[in-house]
Amino acid sequence: MASTSKFPELLLDQVRHEFTASQQYTAVAVWLDGEDLPQLAARFYAQANEERQHAMIMVRYLLDQDLPVAIPGVGEVRNEFRTVVEVVELALTQEREVTEQVITLARTARDEGDYVGEQFMQWFLKEQVEEVSSMSTLLRVVQRAGDDLFNIESFVARELNGAGGTDPTAPPAAGI
Repeated sequence: MASTSKFPELLLDQVRHEFTASQQYTAVAVWLDGEDLPQLAARFYAQANEERQHAMIMVRYLLDQDLPVAIPGVGEVRNEFRTVVEVVELALTQEREVTEQVITLARTARDEGDYVGEQFMQWFLKEQVEEVSSMSTLLRVVQRAGDDLFNIESFVARELNGAGGTDPTAPPAAGI
């Protein structure tokens, strides 16, 4: 890989974004926990772990490519919310931003002729389609439910929590 490649630098910056997303989802989960919404809290605690896992997958890739890795700090995290709708809107916005970042990474790898990097990003592109879809659905349900938090909790327990599991197609993560 040429020393002028932007892809590794952008990927390391994405590690920061993923760790920040993990912290933001942790803050969201804690707020929901404090509001006595255990199903929503569990969903966002799991999402926080998933974002951390994404960061560690990227770290593993950089290590496997024999590139230097310095774990960055995280950005600011919002801790105060007024409504569940506000929480899910933040999460959807965050997932859309990450999608744009992943697209930029894939495009950069392709433009630089880094076919290994481009292939690595394919899984993240697929993952972001799922993440945006899931958060969009959750936002619609939350908006429709209005103040009926029990309906939201029931939907999350029935449709979102416990679904999926580990993706066997996921690239390996550092530390595993």
